[in-house]
Amino acid sequence: MGSGFLDGGAARVGTRIQMADNSKTDDTASDSVETAKHASDKKEKLADQVMQNPQVLAALQERLDNSSHTPSSYIETLPKAVKRRIDALKQLQVKCAHIEAKFYEEVHDLERKYAALYQPLFDKRRNFVTGEAEPTDAESNWDSENEDDEKLAGDLKNKVVIEEKEAAAAAADPNPKGIPDFWFTIFRNVDMLSELVQEYDEPILKHLQDIKVKFSEPGQPMSFSLEFHFESNDYFTNSVLTKTYKMKSEPDKTDPFSFEGPEIVDCEGCTIEWKKGKNVTVKTIKKKQKHKGRGTVRTITKQVPNDSFFNFFSPIKVSGDGESLDEDSEFTLATDFEIGHFFRERIVPRAVLYFTGEAIEDDDNFEEGEEGEEEELEGEEEGEEEDDTEGDPKKDSSQPAECKQQ
Repeated sequence: MGSGFLDGGAARVGTRIQMADNSKTDDTASDSVETAKHASDKKEKLADQVMQNPQVLAALQERLDNSSHTPSSYIETLPKAVKRRIDALKQLQVKCAHIEAKFYEEVHDLERKYAALYQPLFDKRRNFVTGEAEPTDAESNWDSENEDDEKLAGDLKNKVVIEEKEAAAAAADPNPKGIPDFWFTIFRNVDMLSELVQEYDEPILKHLQDIKVKFSEPGQPMSFSLEFHFESNDYFTNSVLTKTYKMKSEPDKTDPFSFEGPEIVDCEGCTIEWKKGKNVTVKTIKKKQKHKGRGTVRTITKQVPNDSFFNFFSPIKVSGDGESLDEDSEFTLATDFEIGHFFRERIVPRAVLYFTGEAIEDDDNFEEGEEGEEEELEGEEEGEEEDDTEGDPKKDSSQPAECKQQ
């Protein structure tokens, strides 16, 4: 009986202990739930505050736009069968590029054909410039009423300046031969060329009589040559200096989609036969050297390169073994190509307009017009964005003997 009583008492004590433990467990669980709920509420409140920040929203939207709407990311999501058809379209695009290359080859043939038609006019231009021929009254009759009679000679100040210059010119020679300094004046008027001309180049360029463009013959690799014709002078014996630009009109095998027409890939100058002491492309400097052992000093002279327009005829060579040029050389070569193209496309065909400055004004107006269009388009785009926010780019076969290709 005692044993049963003790057992029953122990059971009751055990039950009370277990009930106490269960009560503690329930309290701990309740505390954990309340803590988690409190943390969740804080996160939701913080998220609401962040999402109400317009800068954060804009940044998130930009990331979404950039990540989900790029063409490459879209292509990656397409089925394999669709990607296969896209590859077929690329094959068609390569064939289109090759047809376009043939088109430009025929354009080059047309340029050669029409160059022969222009040449008699350019020859007559040279005769008028050099004074070998005098234009007839009919040839020199030019209607200038659109120029408002030279804008009525401008204001009084400009008129006085003009009259003074004309008086000085008349006193020097009332009827000079041809058009003095025709090509030299063009060099001075065109910024791209004037930047290359040094003061000691100027007297040489005053002997320049003509610039011609020659296109490569049929069957030859695509190229064009610039010929600079000089009268007899005290600086070099060449009568003609040449610069040949080699071109390529075919898609690159490694990147056919980059083809946009013929591009200049190399150029060759010529050797200028300078008269003694007249080479402006080099300068002589004196340098003192001290002997390490004896301590004696001697003066040596050496020639170093000198800035000059006539370096134009000694261009940087493009490496044939695929070796890349340094950044400065690439820039120099690109500038050279640009100048050659400008001579061919603008200077030679429209020489008189660059002499008078009219072509330069046209070029400036064209550039200003392009900038104005860009600004206008940018303004329209900004306006659209504001509305949305409120709502929610030859080698001549008869190369002149006077100038040897380098």
